[in-house]
Formats: sequence, structure tokens, C-alpha cells
Amino acid sequence: MAKVEKTLANGTTEVKQKEDKKQKNTKKSVKAKDQKQKRSRVKETMSELKKVSWPSFGKTMKQTGMVISVVVLFMLVTLGIDSLLSWLLKLITNI
Repeated sequence: MAKVEKTLANGTTEVKQKEDKKQKNTKKSVKAKDQKQKRSRVKETMSELKKVSWPSFGKTMKQTGMVISVVVLFMLVTLGIDSLLSWLLKLITNI
């Protein structure tokens, strides 16, 4: 980088560093490479998403129903165990 001195109207001197043309070009080329890489990643992602075998709506609904059923079943089992233990604790502490 080259130093550039500039005298202002009030008599002070301002020193700035000026970038060389080579450095500017390398910065531009780095930015261009980054943009190309981002574009290629997006294109690759889109092409991979087109290859995905997405499940049908009916299959998705069946699987969602199964998940909800299992969650409700475990909730009821947990509630039952909690109620049983609570009843046993009351029975023991009242004696």
C-alpha cells in the first residue's frame, strides 16, 4: 500500500494509505469466487432436492397418526404410573 499525504485547508496533513491495483483486483477476484461457489452450492442443493423421493400425503398422514398415537399411549402409561405411586405414597404416609 502506498501512503498518500494531503494537506487540508486548515493546515493539517492527512495521511491515507492507498491500495494498489493488484490488491483491488485480488479482492474482486476473491469476491467473484465466493459468489460462484455460493451459486454452485445452491444449484447442487436444488438438483439434489429434485432427486428426493417425497412421501405421498396419505403416507405422511398415516405416519403422523402413528406418532400421535404412540405419544398418547406413553402419556397414559406415565399418568397411570404417577397416579399409582401418588396413591401408594399417600397410603404409606397416612399410617
